[in-house]
Amino acid sequence: MDIAYWIVAGPLAVFYVYAGTLKVIRSRDQLRPMMAWVDRIPLLALRALGSVELLGATGLILPPLTGIAPSLATAAAIGFVLLQTGAIAVHLTGEDRRIALNAGLTVTAAVTIWLATRL
Repeated sequence: MDIAYWIVAGPLAVFYVYAGTLKVIRSRDQLRPMMAWVDRIPLLALRALGSVELLGATGLILPPLTGIAPSLATAAAIGFVLLQTGAIAVHLTGEDRRIALNAGLTVTAAVTIWLATRL
């Protein structure tokens, strides 16, 4: 199960490191072509969201890697399911109805939860 966890959680963590970093360092104008919803939330909330994504990615990788508090990986994956559930709601309430990526991330995070409980 360890190998399966890393196959699923590794790319998920890489995605969230990338997405979180973009939200933390880029301006609204730079994010708008990729994320049509950025004008609907305050800039501070956008930065906080990026920070949460970075922390969650760290939670997927470090605890299982070090063996210190491995249950944090499960908590991080649960957080990503909740995050993507909120993201789907934001997309559906706005004009941007593209939720395929969000649905895929939700399923991947749910599988990560299951695998993390098997570590």
